[in-house]
Amino acid sequence: MINDANELDDGAVMRADICIVGAGAAGISLALALIEAGKSVLLLESGGLQAEAATQALYDGETADARMHPPPDKYRQRRFGGSTTIWGGRCMPLDPIDFEQRDYLPLSGWPIRYDDLAPFYPRANTLVEAGRFAYTAETAYNQLSQPIIEGFDSPRVTQTTLERFSLPTNFAVSYGAQLRAAKNLNMLLHANCTGIRLTADGSAVDHLDVATLTGKRFQVKAHNYVLAAGGLEVVRLLLASRDVQKNGVGNDHDVVGRYYMCHIAGALGTLTITRPRSAVWHGYVMTPDGVYARRRFAITPETQRELKIGNFIARLHFARITDPAHRSGILSGLYLAKSFISYEYSKRLHGDEKRTFKNWLLHVRNILFDPFDTLAFLWHWLTRRTLAKRKFPSVVIPSRANRFSVDFHSEQQPNPDSRITLTDEKDALGVPKIRIDWRYTDWDIETVAKALDVLADELKNTGCGRLEFDRTTLPEEIMRYGAYGGHHIGTARMGHDPATSVVDADCKVHGVSNLYIASAAVFPTSSQANPTLTIVALSLRLAQHLSPAKTPA
Repeated sequence: MINDANELDDGAVMRADICIVGAGAAGISLALALIEAGKSVLLLESGGLQAEAATQALYDGETADARMHPPPDKYRQRRFGGSTTIWGGRCMPLDPIDFEQRDYLPLSGWPIRYDDLAPFYPRANTLVEAGRFAYTAETAYNQLSQPIIEGFDSPRVTQTTLERFSLPTNFAVSYGAQLRAAKNLNMLLHANCTGIRLTADGSAVDHLDVATLTGKRFQVKAHNYVLAAGGLEVVRLLLASRDVQKNGVGNDHDVVGRYYMCHIAGALGTLTITRPRSAVWHGYVMTPDGVYARRRFAITPETQRELKIGNFIARLHFARITDPAHRSGILSGLYLAKSFISYEYSKRLHGDEKRTFKNWLLHVRNILFDPFDTLAFLWHWLTRRTLAKRKFPSVVIPSRANRFSVDFHSEQQPNPDSRITLTDEKDALGVPKIRIDWRYTDWDIETVAKALDVLADELKNTGCGRLEFDRTTLPEEIMRYGAYGGHHIGTARMGHDPATSVVDADCKVHGVSNLYIASAAVFPTSSQANPTLTIVALSLRLAQHLSPAKTPA
């Protein structure tokens, strides 16, 4: 059932076997598995069924450098469904190397192996509505799909792994009916957890303090508690709960909020392909089970170890959208329409040049001189994206000149100085706001630089093309957009040692017997992969731990 916390009596005490804080991808996946296992579940959601400005404002906070990281209230949604209400739907699992302890990457190594998580990925794939768990061209298609570049056969760079795309699935829409119908689940909207209250000795959670913006306050008592509120909000709750543990819950060693990672991402360089246009395919291919999928270039694990770099993937991308010299009516139309596109997706439509009247006229000229392609694109976007249930994932534009930029996505180093802390300012419920100090390292830049060098060498060696980029400006180009905004990783990391981690291999907070975290916050390393699929898989694994009679489907 789904209820509204505003209708509770002030001072009420709510009880359940398990209380989950946050109804996004992690919280809903966990709740579905637990109610299936027969547990009584109380699911607390800060927001309502739709976006609400006053609730979203609870995410307000500070950033140390606004150029490097978006404001804390962006890329996140404080409502039923969480950030699945705005995500792009890109899915892929982590790679086995991501779980390894790598001698060239300090603080790498998960306390679990890829094989420990692998049984939960197929069901996670089903929950995110990305079809079968098949992430190579060989396993996903009945007939092998066209490679990115025919003739590109490299021992160091593969082009056979896939990214698959969800609808994108809004978990509130897809699973709201199941949650409403579940007799052993009570979901409370507008229920904001404001404090984690431990027993006097700090060994367990006694109860949670919960409040609404209308002034209602109540408590929750459960056998186990799970924080599923995302990599930033989990930190805020832990650090702000200081009545028993003065540094915050689970923070005896000052680890909570540290090692904050996003992804290093962007588009740069000029890749000129010397094969015929018919030999190049950088778009999406529908899999037999009806899911959009796309190949990527990926640096092999052996090459990563050889070069001592992080995980890295790349895709072919269109020319920089802000430069009217591309002569594309489609790209110019997107640029001029960026004011109507959400912050999360319009950010990358900006460049360094000023929006002069001359620049605007050049973009208008591109549209006028490219009317047929522009109209065809608009029709495609309307029918395959705007009106479609399974949406075409992104803008893909063929290049008449066989010239592209490289769209990359790269792993970031765990860095203790990259962190989330609390400020003295408090939100409307009296909870301290956060300050984000996201930082990158020379190793992050070197990973991208060396990976691009490998890709350039392999394109040349195979006779497929040439990749050119300016090494003198490479760090600036890599950091053009700063942190990849929506991936909040590593702030309550998983590990065996409480001195360098917050939760154990079962996602339980060290030293607190009944408090768990379901979030990308527990990832010790970031990989190259978007985190949602792995968040869901970890949540399903946690559900099995909390209800051990159940096994993954």
